[in-house]
Amino acid sequence: MDKHLNLKVIRNIGIMAHIDAGKTTTTERILYYTGKTYKIGEVHEGAAEMDWMEQEKERGITITSACTQCTWKGYILNIIDTPGHVDFTIEVERAIRVLDGAVALFCAVGGVEPQSETVWRQADKYKVPRIAFVNKMDRVGADFFGVVDMMIKKLGVHPVVMQIPIGSAETFRGVIDLVMMKAYIWSEDSIKKEKGAVYDITEIPDEYRKQAEEYREKLLESVAEYDEEFMELYLYGEKIEEKQLKKALRKIVIDTNVTPVFCGSAYKNIGVQPLLDAICDYLPSPLDLPPVKGFHPDTKEEIIRHPDVNEPFTALAFKIMADPYMGKLTFIRIYSGKLESNSYVYNANTRSIERVGRLVRMHANKKEDVKVAYPGNICAIIGIKNVSTGHTLCTPDDPIILEAMEFPEPVISISIEPKSKADQERLSKGLAALAEEDPSFKVKVDEETGQTIISGMGELHLEIIVDRLKREYKVEASVGAPKVAYRETLTKEVEVEGKYIKQTGGRGQYGHVKIKVKPKPPGFGFEFSNKIVGGVIPKEYIPAIEKGIIEAMQMGALAGYPLVDLKVELIDGSYHEVDSSEMAFKIAGSLALKEAAKKGNPILLEPIMEVEITTPEEYMGDIIGNLQSKRGKVEQIDIKKTFNIIRAHVPLKEMFGYATILRNISQGRANYTMKFSHYAQVPENILEEILTNK
Repeated sequence: MDKHLNLKVIRNIGIMAHIDAGKTTTTERILYYTGKTYKIGEVHEGAAEMDWMEQEKERGITITSACTQCTWKGYILNIIDTPGHVDFTIEVERAIRVLDGAVALFCAVGGVEPQSETVWRQADKYKVPRIAFVNKMDRVGADFFGVVDMMIKKLGVHPVVMQIPIGSAETFRGVIDLVMMKAYIWSEDSIKKEKGAVYDITEIPDEYRKQAEEYREKLLESVAEYDEEFMELYLYGEKIEEKQLKKALRKIVIDTNVTPVFCGSAYKNIGVQPLLDAICDYLPSPLDLPPVKGFHPDTKEEIIRHPDVNEPFTALAFKIMADPYMGKLTFIRIYSGKLESNSYVYNANTRSIERVGRLVRMHANKKEDVKVAYPGNICAIIGIKNVSTGHTLCTPDDPIILEAMEFPEPVISISIEPKSKADQERLSKGLAALAEEDPSFKVKVDEETGQTIISGMGELHLEIIVDRLKREYKVEASVGAPKVAYRETLTKEVEVEGKYIKQTGGRGQYGHVKIKVKPKPPGFGFEFSNKIVGGVIPKEYIPAIEKGIIEAMQMGALAGYPLVDLKVELIDGSYHEVDSSEMAFKIAGSLALKEAAKKGNPILLEPIMEVEITTPEEYMGDIIGNLQSKRGKVEQIDIKKTFNIIRAHVPLKEMFGYATILRNISQGRANYTMKFSHYAQVPENILEEILTNK
């Protein structure tokens, strides 16, 4: 039997964390110890297997999620190494959507950092079971139990300590396993990387015995709390076998009741093999999770697909990648049935048949041909044309659409202009390919100026896009200054009407609507409600009215920015039996909304960013003073042993070029991260400046 058909041994996992917690270094060690690579690749040397893009090698960060497969003690591990920078959060979102389990990495010094929280919430959304690995225990200031406490306070989880560290910082040399109650001590050769990771399993050193027994008791209590069968064993004081404890732990981890916590130093080669064992012991196989749910494209009836090769083929396209030599690569996760190379699939979203050329298993950017793929497999298809991220591939006889993926809206824009006509053609091709790859990246042409505007999640995101255009698509282009994605909303409820009446020689046009527009709280979005009674407007024209309103919301009356957070009720109107048409009512709806935008006391909203700055104490005053000069509001200050953390809300407009400012203030010793928090009203003095410069 093909080993890939034995779903019990498959683990689809992601490595996720805040930037610089050591995700890629940990993945590199996993590849080395599982025999996938024969040399350890270091991120700081630009030699990591999984960071294959030029931009990743230069910056020492992960930008795109990379897939690979390896084996450990008879288990097949499909691993996705995800980015930690908030600008590339879309890569984490779509990876988590198709994974069965995850390893959450935390820096032993930094603990639970902003992006740690973001990716944790993403995993919560998809109910992904997790184990935690506290990395960088060899660093000065490492605090394993401090990180465990932060997990409780910041993530609201129930962490279960599975190992306790032996030593810390330069004295860190091993861990105590609380399941086996043994010590794992790594040799000097291992730490120096001379003979791989060699470790001895010994009795627990006397000075750690009391602490180990205390945390072993806490471990047993935590398992008993969620598992009744285990509780009986525990309460009656019976001897608990290793096998019984692992079985009970596995069950409650898969149910996402607890998060087992391990520790080590990936860079020093300590703790990686026990982490691999934990992935196999505690994270789920495709069989351990509920079957995937979807709906029929026509009847909307719910459909369930089990991870069974005999059920109809069902897969989700979760990532598109443009390959300069192969063309388009479509990454898929197969949930049921099987897929063969040189076959055909049905795209339930576009209702089209697609030919599968080659089927490949990915190792970063390297490809290995496979003839057939089964449930639980993560692979890529070469040759499919009309597929986007989030589309469902299935069989035409048994169509199904799986739950759609949600993508964040861009918050920052820049203009990009090609330097020659040849560059114009390459720019169009490159932008189309990159927008298809990345749903959080948007391209549009400004109707007023004719400029090409590209929008993304942050300055680094757009910097990487421009860099890729130059390198991969050979585009020479000029880039404009960053622009903020402002929004408009109304503050007063208004009732307005829109009339579109046009008489020509032949048939005329007639559309007449009355709407009530109500302001709603931030984050509400848009809602359309049809309150028409008695057929004063025929039902067939209602969708056209809504469409006209939505189109008109793209340009507010104050400064021409999109309108948000409104509820529109269609309350009255009239029609003409001969002259009325969908077009006429669409225009009438658009005119009504434009009128409401003028009368509803519009205000301008700006994106406010959640900023977290890590700095030595001596620069605190200057940094806080600078934030306040940028209209920033300091929310919290955490005092640590070797550094402090400032949390603040700052308007995005004020944060352009902040990396340079912070570097100058702190002599390069402070760093920061930021992510979108919410929209807030622009102050009057800033509004005048924006309207003047628009």
